[in-house]
Amino acid sequence: MSILSTVLAACAGERPNNLGTQNGRLAPCPGSPNCVSSYAEDKKHHITPLAFSDAPHSAFKRLKLVLEQRNDTTIITESPGYLRVEFHTTLFVDDGEFLLDQQQPVIHVHSASRIGYSDLGKNRNRMEDIRREFELTAAKP
Repeated sequence: MSILSTVLAACAGERPNNLGTQNGRLAPCPGSPNCVSSYAEDKKHHITPLAFSDAPHSAFKRLKLVLEQRNDTTIITESPGYLRVEFHTTLFVDDGEFLLDQQQPVIHVHSASRIGYSDLGKNRNRMEDIRREFELTAAKP
């Protein structure tokens, strides 16, 4: 059983030390294709931020509820306008971040695999799933 535990721990990888805000932005993606970010300018990594039309604090609260309802997501860090989460799959752990931009109004997103080179689109697909869930929970006029 300890061999299985060791293998699973290796697949989870270590938490990166570059998470959080840096100069009011989320960390950039590495060159590998296993990351998406709304701050990225290149097509390979760019993903559209989450847009909202309700009050910023309401939108962020709504996002948190969406994340809490997901079976694959654990909120690790929460501060005003910022969430850091871990996304769990069968063998792997990915890191996600959400940063409220009240001026735009959008919530910037960043999601990256801890290990490996390619994620076969998993981070992008997951963020698009979160976008759909976030949009479905928006108050209808």
